[in-house]
Amino acid sequence: MRQAIFLDRDGVINKVILKDGRCFSPRNIAEFELSDDIGEFLARSRQFGFVNIVITNQPDIARGLMSWDVLEAMHQFIKDNIPIDDVFICPHDDIDNCDCRKPKPGMLFQAAQKWNIDLANSFLIGDQWKDMEAGRNAGCITILLEYPYNKKVRSNFRVKDLRSAANIITWEKQRALEKPWMVT
Repeated sequence: MRQAIFLDRDGVINKVILKDGRCFSPRNIAEFELSDDIGEFLARSRQFGFVNIVITNQPDIARGLMSWDVLEAMHQFIKDNIPIDDVFICPHDDIDNCDCRKPKPGMLFQAAQKWNIDLANSFLIGDQWKDMEAGRNAGCITILLEYPYNKKVRSNFRVKDLRSAANIITWEKQRALEKPWMVT
């Protein structure tokens, strides 16, 4: 079985938009900006044998605040600029009570089946409580990227940046392989 790094989109792959202390997803391609070091992080993770998969809640589709065309353009931009193997999207809102919307682990289970992934030896990196809960519900190791808006969120690990996340993943992998994958 393969190992994966699951990444939330907004706040991990791309920068969120902060307004009045709250974070929002970009709603058009002009607002969409990749996070610092994401390309290097994913290139190194792929070299180490991980499958890089984005799992993202995109309720702006259900709310009528973004079109599928805009969402697809954003995801094409991601695929064209950083080494992502797949993207799983939940376009629903909380009221829909679907199985794919984080904190439920549906997207992780779908990805595991499609890519033959060992969830217990995979990592989920996110910035929200729903990301961490989805990872826990699927049995993944969770890594929270710290931001002012997520101080009380629980995770297996809490880091200030992707380089620190890479150090944790390296440490976890070294226990099994004794080989680092991202040098700081």
